[in-house]
Amino acid sequence: MELENKVALITGARRGIGRAIALELAAAGADCVLIARTAPDELAQEIIATGRRALALAVDVADAAACENAIKQTVKEMGGIDILINNAGINDDGLLMRMKEEQWQRVLDVNLNGAFYCAKAALRPMLKSGSGRIINISSVVGQMGNAGQANYAASKAGLIGFTKSLAKEVGSRGITANAIAPGFISTDMTHVMSEEAKTALLTQIPMGTLGEPEDVAKLALFLASPAARYITGQVMNVDGGLVM
Repeated sequence: MELENKVALITGARRGIGRAIALELAAAGADCVLIARTAPDELAQEIIATGRRALALAVDVADAAACENAIKQTVKEMGGIDILINNAGINDDGLLMRMKEEQWQRVLDVNLNGAFYCAKAALRPMLKSGSGRIINISSVVGQMGNAGQANYAASKAGLIGFTKSLAKEVGSRGITANAIAPGFISTDMTHVMSEEAKTALLTQIPMGTLGEPEDVAKLALFLASPAARYITGQVMNVDGGLVM
């Protein structure tokens, strides 16, 4: 078990990619702190049933104080924090000409500011221990853009720049920072697409299919593991070849 005695905090852990990552890390031996706007209690019980420790917290990552308190509670109750997965994200689509300021701000507050708040709070205990893994879940949309998603694309592109800058700041202290850019994964965000839109999308993906949350989770496990000790500042796509 590669992550035995490690503590991982996963934001946006209630469903989809976040849930899959939590289960993958727990299966590898990690104890998990699960964060979502509504505490993921059922997931915590599922992980506890496997013999790992788990703590479920209700946190809005757009609230800096709430993020800081969650990290403090993690350190107090779990003994530290070794892995941070910044996965929490929302979308609120609309053409830029019609986009309200509130739509723009809320998406950046959750997707980008939330990662900043959590990473900043987690750095202190990581620096004290001399090691850590920070993994930010970006998106291919942050690399290639998407009509009607200027706010979402900006937030995910911002995560990439944030990841690279963070990697340069903390690399000498034994902490790595990497980003994963999922393509179109079978989650709530893609389930609302029409069949016509899905069919058109699949023609752009060389592998001809949507990905599964577990595809992203397995890469997150690798980046969190000792096997990735010399990898930092990278953006890795899980997209079936959509972006090359």
